[in-house]
Amino acid sequence: MGGEQVREAVEHSLGVLRKAVGRDWEGVKAGQLEWSCRETAEHIASCLLAYAGQLAGRATEDWVPFELAMDDDAGNEGVLDVIRTTGVLLAATIGTTPREVRAWHPYPFRSVDREGFAAQGVTEVLLHTHDIVEGLGLPAYEPPADLCTSLLARLFPHVRPGDAPWPTLLWATGRADLPGRAPVTEWRWNNPLHIPAERIVLQGIHPAAAADLAEGGTGGFDWIVGGPIEGTRIGAGMVFKAYEAGVHRPEWGMFALVRKEDGLAVGALGYHGAPDEDGRAEVGYDLVEGARGRGYMTEALRALADWGRERAAERGDVRSLFAVVDKVNIPSQGVVSRAGFAKVSDDWGQGEDEAQFAYELRLRD
Repeated sequence: MGGEQVREAVEHSLGVLRKAVGRDWEGVKAGQLEWSCRETAEHIASCLLAYAGQLAGRATEDWVPFELAMDDDAGNEGVLDVIRTTGVLLAATIGTTPREVRAWHPYPFRSVDREGFAAQGVTEVLLHTHDIVEGLGLPAYEPPADLCTSLLARLFPHVRPGDAPWPTLLWATGRADLPGRAPVTEWRWNNPLHIPAERIVLQGIHPAAAADLAEGGTGGFDWIVGGPIEGTRIGAGMVFKAYEAGVHRPEWGMFALVRKEDGLAVGALGYHGAPDEDGRAEVGYDLVEGARGRGYMTEALRALADWGRERAAERGDVRSLFAVVDKVNIPSQGVVSRAGFAKVSDDWGQGEDEAQFAYELRLRD
C-alpha cells in the first residue's frame, strides 16, 4: 500500500462529497461523531498533512509541531480542494520515503513506516467520508472493496476479516453492527512491530504480506539471492490462516530479518502462536543460505528475547521462549545455545520425532 492507494481513496471520496457541496456542513454532525461535517472534512485534510509531515520531517519523538489552518472564507468546495492537495502531498512523500524510514506515531509501537502512514491516511479518508455522508443523509457510501480488504489486513490484523470488507471495517471501528460479533466500543489500529538489533531489524509481517509470501511473492521485501525460502513461505501461510480464523495476535506473529546495511531480507523468525497457559511461546526460524554462518539468527533471537523480557515485565503473559531443533542440525543447535537457550529435553516428541532436542530460554521466574 502506498501513494497510489492514497490518491485512489481521495478521488473516490471527492467524487461523492462534491455532490453535496451546496449543503450545510457546519450545522450537521457527521454520523456518530461530535464534530460537524465541516470539521470532519477539515480533519481528513489535517490527518493527510500530518502524516506527510511525520515522514518528510523524519519525526522520531512526537508530532511535528504545525497544523492546518483553513481560510475563514473557504467554502465546502475549498475544503475538498485542500483534501485533494494534502492527499497529493502524502502520496508524494510516501513515494520519496525509503522503506526503512519510520516516523513517530503514538500507537501501538511508537513508530510507523511509509506503508503504515499510507494505510492510516486511506482509513481516515474512507471512514470520515462515511461519517459525512451519514450526517448529510446521502445514499450509503461504499468505497472500493480492495482498499478495505487491504486496510483490514494491515491495520486490523487482530480482526477476523469475513466476506464483507467494508461492513467489517465499519464494525471494527465502532460504526456499525456485524451479525455474530459483539459491538466495538473502543478501537485502535495496529501497525507491525519492528525490533532493532545491531546489524538487522526484525520487521513484523502483517497478514497481507504473509499472504503474498505464502503464494510465492516477496511479501513486499527485497531479498538476497535465494530468498525467501520454503520455511518462510510455510510460516507465512500459518500467519495468514490464523488471521482468517480471527486468532492472529500481531505481536506473536512473524518477522522478516532485514539487514541495515542494504535493506535486504535474509530470513525470517516467528512464533508458532501466542504464549500458552504456562506463558511459553514457541519460536521457529530460517535463513537464506547465503546469509548463514554470520550470526544473524543469534542476533535476532537475542533481540526477540530482549523484547520478550520487556513484555514479561510489562504484562506478564510470557515467561519463556521455546525452540525444537533436529538432532542432526548442528548449526541451529549452536544458534539457540549462543542466544541463551538451555536444552530441556534430549528426546522431544514421539516416534520418529524423538530425533529432536528441545530448548528453552526463561524470561522471568
